[in-house]
Amino acid sequence: MATIDRQATTLALAHALSAAERGLAVIPLSRTKLPALRSPHRTDPSAPACHGECGRFGHGVYDASTDPRRIRELFAAAPWATGYGIACGLPPHHLIGLDLDTKSGTDSSAALRELALRHLFTIPQTVVVLTPSGGRHLWLTGPPDTVVPNSAGRLAPGIDIRGAGGYLVGPGSRTDHGVYGTAPGTAHLAPAPCPPALLRLLLPPPRTPNASNARSGHGGGHGQGLVQFVLAAHEGQRNTRLFWAACRAYENGLAPDLIPALVEAALGTGLSEREARATIASAARLTGHRP
Repeated sequence: MATIDRQATTLALAHALSAAERGLAVIPLSRTKLPALRSPHRTDPSAPACHGECGRFGHGVYDASTDPRRIRELFAAAPWATGYGIACGLPPHHLIGLDLDTKSGTDSSAALRELALRHLFTIPQTVVVLTPSGGRHLWLTGPPDTVVPNSAGRLAPGIDIRGAGGYLVGPGSRTDHGVYGTAPGTAHLAPAPCPPALLRLLLPPPRTPNASNARSGHGGGHGQGLVQFVLAAHEGQRNTRLFWAACRAYENGLAPDLIPALVEAALGTGLSEREARATIASAARLTGHRP
């Protein structure tokens, strides 16, 4: 058994390095599909939230890397790993994963086709990974200034979304239930751009403003909340927070009054006016409005 495990680890590392060559950041996974390395802070419940700032391994998707040397170090620290995870939402691909499950008893593929017909989009040819349970993972790419959250069943029953902070089990990984593999004819493809109509469905649902909010200068409490959301951004979050807030402003009819305040808030976080207005223009286009 030990020899088989070593072979599985060697194969997983080879597949992970191949994925990294394509610009996909990876981490080692155990046979249970969970990150193979446990948190170094697990015995200290009072430890502050750490995303790898401590310099040690064991922070899940925050360990993900495209650096071959670091990947080898990760696998050396987890010789029991038999698979690898591909981090979503990171450059250059900003990967979005559509997990079409079969275990819920629903026809997730039919549900996706129905969504496509209803919202007038077509799923493009892209990488498809087949799971041991008979499900499928569709790989899509998103815009760099858009944060797609993880969700389970929100889009449709049996469809889970892997976005920022999530990961997909990579093809070639071996789990307790079998091996993940690329669907015939898709291994050579690059992840295709997510259709805009589908991307809108993947973003957090807009909050509906009440009449008094819509009439007040900055959209009332909701508008001020969006401004505060942008002001609270740290470096690395500024564009994504501004984009999300601008989308909500356009969707809720608050943009005419709120955009100047959002620009001002973005300037306060360190963005240039050019960057801020470009991000807001992207939000306008995505939501079907003129910048």
